[in-house]
Amino acid sequence: MIIKNGLIHDAIHKQPYLADISVENGIIKCISTNLIGDDIVDATGMNVYPGFIDAHSHMGLDGDGIGYEGRDVNEINDIITPHLRAIDGFKPMQPTFRAASVAGVTCVCVGPGSANVLGGTFLAAKTVGIRADDMIVKNPIAMKCAFGENPKRCYADKADSTRMTTAAKLREMLFKTQEYIAKKEAALDDITKQPAFDMKLEALIPVIKREIPLKAHAHATEDIFTALRIAKEFNLAITLEHVTEGHLIVDELAKEKIPVAIGPSLTAATKFELRNKTFETPGILSKAGLQVSIITDAPVIPQEYLALCAGLAVKSGMDKWEALRAITLHPALHVGIAERVGSLEPGKDADIILCQGDPLEINSTIHAVYINGKPVLHH
Repeated sequence: MIIKNGLIHDAIHKQPYLADISVENGIIKCISTNLIGDDIVDATGMNVYPGFIDAHSHMGLDGDGIGYEGRDVNEINDIITPHLRAIDGFKPMQPTFRAASVAGVTCVCVGPGSANVLGGTFLAAKTVGIRADDMIVKNPIAMKCAFGENPKRCYADKADSTRMTTAAKLREMLFKTQEYIAKKEAALDDITKQPAFDMKLEALIPVIKREIPLKAHAHATEDIFTALRIAKEFNLAITLEHVTEGHLIVDELAKEKIPVAIGPSLTAATKFELRNKTFETPGILSKAGLQVSIITDAPVIPQEYLALCAGLAVKSGMDKWEALRAITLHPALHVGIAERVGSLEPGKDADIILCQGDPLEINSTIHAVYINGKPVLHH
């Protein structure tokens, strides 16, 4: 397939350019001019973009009005559940996948919610398919942890009623994992000296070894700083999720240079820690030099409105180029899948959007969407 004569917005070069895109076996083979072939898609007069990526979603674990039976986003019987894996609750047959894909959201990063201090692992998957195993881009991508109101509200009568307890429980599990690793390494191959198997601690080994980051739910300034404090104590990789009050501590975050995923901003301030919510946050942090992703936290905001959220950030002062990157290349970098998706470059997956107008503006029309080079939508 050759997509001809489109205006390419590749998320790498700031200025768009007219070119053709050659696709073979689901991969972008070449981006150049005057390409020839048999299967031609005429993109004359259209804007061509990489597929949109949401760095923080619960699609497939929650949503679609399916009620308690179909909700698999939070385990409410245990506050510490690092051994849970999103893939085991992922439901790609939900109708929301179709809505997301035809809106140009081609890849989502999905995992447990924020009721638990440690919730389990996230995965990155394409938004088309019937079997989760065949949709995976990378699994796991991160270990979810949560600070702030959610854990202490959900477990106030059982195990956690203060931010101090949340932090202590996280530290305890990290210390135990360090000890567990030391005992396993000291025992070498002698099974009689190995520590008793612990699935929770096994799940945290990649975190301690910096193979995957902590994906830290933190809205308020104090929770953001606690997440960073603990990551430094244990020398962990970390990404900051939600970052609702990030604009209030922009200079401090600029020093840290930690990837931030901001949102969901298109909702009411339903909790005290959301009282300073604003669409200005992505632009303020972007201008300070941070790598910013914009997220929906779907189904908090329906997954198909990811580009709308980026457009509202532009309306509130964010540079349009940075807003585009906040739903393409930056989320790919945020979750460690940029070698495959996030920009239009040879060798990457052919996740491509053809749009009449600017998809960050409400009056645009998505003409075609390709995922792995196959049409999901084509008018």
